[in-house]
Amino acid sequence: MSSAESATGTTERPLAPKREIFGWAMFDFANQAYTLLIITVVFGDMFTTVIVGDRGDDYRLGNLLWSLSLAVSYFLVVVSGPVCGAIMDYSASKKRFLFASYIATVTATALLYFVEPGYIILGVILIICSNFAYAIGENFIAAFLPELGPARSLGKISGFGWALGYIGGLFAAAFTLAFLGDATAENFERIRWVGPFAAGFFLLAAIPTFLFLRERGVPQARPTDRGYVSLGFKRIGDTIRDIARFRDLAIFLSSVLFSMGGIYIIITFAFIYGAQVIGWDENIRNIMFIIVQITAAIGALGFGALQDRLGAKPTYIGTLTLWVLAILAIWGTPEVTEWVNDTFGADWEAQHLFLVVGCLAGVSLGSSQSASRTLVGLFSPEAKAAEFFGFWGLANKTAGMFGIIGLGLLQAQVGLQASILFCAALFIIAIMICLPVNQARAQRAARQWDAEYAANGGRIG
Repeated sequence: MSSAESATGTTERPLAPKREIFGWAMFDFANQAYTLLIITVVFGDMFTTVIVGDRGDDYRLGNLLWSLSLAVSYFLVVVSGPVCGAIMDYSASKKRFLFASYIATVTATALLYFVEPGYIILGVILIICSNFAYAIGENFIAAFLPELGPARSLGKISGFGWALGYIGGLFAAAFTLAFLGDATAENFERIRWVGPFAAGFFLLAAIPTFLFLRERGVPQARPTDRGYVSLGFKRIGDTIRDIARFRDLAIFLSSVLFSMGGIYIIITFAFIYGAQVIGWDENIRNIMFIIVQITAAIGALGFGALQDRLGAKPTYIGTLTLWVLAILAIWGTPEVTEWVNDTFGADWEAQHLFLVVGCLAGVSLGSSQSASRTLVGLFSPEAKAAEFFGFWGLANKTAGMFGIIGLGLLQAQVGLQASILFCAALFIIAIMICLPVNQARAQRAARQWDAEYAANGGRIG
């Protein structure tokens, strides 16, 4: 057996052409405008403080409605993601599903222009629709990852995609800072264009994805008496019954359930936290835009290369440890600033120390998401990649749903600063769950399944 063959007898996949990897990564570049401008920075702040507004509760009602809107969208992904993945594998239609999610995201995001102060129901509906389409599109694009190269290269490829995504965020942020301004009621007529801009950015920047990315799957003949949805549920049932073969992946997805709960909370509330707890001014907020994107890109690239050397599992656990430190720093920023000023006679402001904390959070953000996606790619049989990334999406969005609702309810009772410690607990639990995962055993299970699939003539029972 040659060195290019695995222990299962299957040939190791060669590295995809550079333009195809670039096209795949450009989807991360494109959709980062939605994540950054709509969920993390601009529209979330505008929804809580302007669309809903301060009703004498320190924006707690707005924060809760924002949490519930995102939770509903993630619930829809939880319900539909694995079935869509199974259908895509069976019908070799990943690219068509990806295109549908792309068009739906662009359309619903552009319509956010019409959400004015007091139009709470319209805002909730459009956020649910746009975030559902965006979030399930993350599953679809991730399902192409195992096809882009050998296992030893997936960390670098995934890290390149995340890093390019954060560069896309820098471009989106630069336009917002230069032309749209702050998310305030006084600036509403300009900042309301954030939806159409994010939609247009996504629309244009993702074109290389659909030009260069290949659909490599071979569709199976559909039985005349069964539809694709029925077949999708059957494949999921087969996978669940056969879960013992993929127990390391199942344990890892349980870890993801907790870690991504913490990450979704930070993505959703970090800039809301800066406005409501830290009390930063517009210039500091703008600097934080840039710091988070740069450090996240560095984290994705650096840890992406590192995990191909040290292993994806140790890298993933290391990134979660960084997150615990980052959350403690976020929570303690006001008190640490006060202590430094009292002890050393300094005149620091909490918002300035918060910029330093932002560097740690940015590195943690880019590296942890890249490592998570890589591990699923390593643990997934190629012929079931879309289905398994559907389960990854299920874990992600279930985490987002319960994590964001949990924080929303908690902050309504004790305030946003105290409730942020909830994230640290989630990351610690995720670390403990991941410790028993055996990466080598999981990769062997995936390759053995592919070998059986090939021996069966490329059919799935």
